[in-house]
Amino acid sequence: MENFMMLLIPALMLLLLIRVIMLPIRIAWKLLINSACGFLCLWLLNWISGFTGIMFPINAVTAAIAGSLGLPGIGLLALAQGIL
Repeated sequence: MENFMMLLIPALMLLLLIRVIMLPIRIAWKLLINSACGFLCLWLLNWISGFTGIMFPINAVTAAIAGSLGLPGIGLLALAQGIL
């Protein structure tokens, strides 16, 4: 029983350490995927801008906003562009 505990505690500590290390990587990966989707949406909107008249600058900030917030984020970008 004593040998089992001597193996169990370090194994649990290692699993906890891996979980703590993987959390920021998982968040960064999700932000990257969402930004790529936002970039694609902004690119499609700019591609059809001849019909809609809406043109957005494509950069890291606008792609992250559109990717993270989705359609409300694009509306927010349109509102900010109208005000500014």
